[in-house]
Amino acid sequence: MSSFTMYTTPWCGYCVRLKGQLDREGIEFDIVDIEQQPDAADIVMAANGGNQTVPTLVFTDGTSQTNPSVSQVKQKLAALA
Repeated sequence: MSSFTMYTTPWCGYCVRLKGQLDREGIEFDIVDIEQQPDAADIVMAANGGNQTVPTLVFTDGTSQTNPSVSQVKQKLAALA
């Protein structure tokens, strides 16, 4: 079971970079393309003051990170454990 969902778009370079880094670290997550699931864009906007900024990660505790580093994600996951 993943601890967070990454909201993304296919054209976002930051999303591609973070996804690759997370994959290399063996970190499991769900991924949602906000262009394919428009209701997901509402989640991203709620986390980012009305902006559709990606990548936005939403964790199981309801908190979010926008364009985080792998280190920030790992720290958050350690805090959730």
